[in-house]
Amino acid sequence: MYTDKKITIAIDGYSSCGKSTLAKALAKRLGYIFIDSGAMYRGVALYCMRHQLILDGIPLTDQIETALSKIKLSFIYNASTEKHDLYLNDENVEELIRMPDVASNVSPIATIKCVREKLVAEQQKMGEFGGIVMDGRDIGSVVFPNAELKLFVTASPEIRAERRLKELTQKGIPATFKDVLANLKERDLIDSTRIESPLIQTKDALFIDTSNLTPEGQLKLSLKFVNQVLENCKDKTNC
Repeated sequence: MYTDKKITIAIDGYSSCGKSTLAKALAKRLGYIFIDSGAMYRGVALYCMRHQLILDGIPLTDQIETALSKIKLSFIYNASTEKHDLYLNDENVEELIRMPDVASNVSPIATIKCVREKLVAEQQKMGEFGGIVMDGRDIGSVVFPNAELKLFVTASPEIRAERRLKELTQKGIPATFKDVLANLKERDLIDSTRIESPLIQTKDALFIDTSNLTPEGQLKLSLKFVNQVLENCKDKTNC
């Protein structure tokens, strides 16, 4: 079914559309490394919140640029969860970056050019040898424009809000459907209209609407696409 060829898989899409769940499942099935680029931006947002670098929802860009050299991000495997947790300056912040207050600040942070340049460079270094699945908002357009397989994932705002609310409820985090939906729509607008690396579907990206697809269905469809790429990619020169 699969060959020894290790390709790069770039998955882009809107918040809470299921792209991270799909990316993790795909990486596990293929024996690839999963990299959550969104977690990296959340890590920077958390650092900025802790150091008062966001004032009334507005990032202090100049101060953030100066502070970037003090921000160290890394992924470390967690044997108990069988996942890679994000570490910010050697502190496990995997749970903290999923909190609503971080979610409300991450999109403005992600619009900052110097932040994107720093993280894109780190992401490209992580995937320079292939065999990775990375999800985010500019993976296929900026981070890995030459990725052998690009997927663009979406779902209706209401379904995404329901999924996000369920996730927060399971974690004991208070939230309402109205607030979650409003936050998602705001993030969609910021992500798709920002000047630096806006969220777009590249011409060579395959479209997946997860609104009516189960996680298993999403994985099955994605594996079909992977097999098609591997079939046409016998060696590096043909990719």
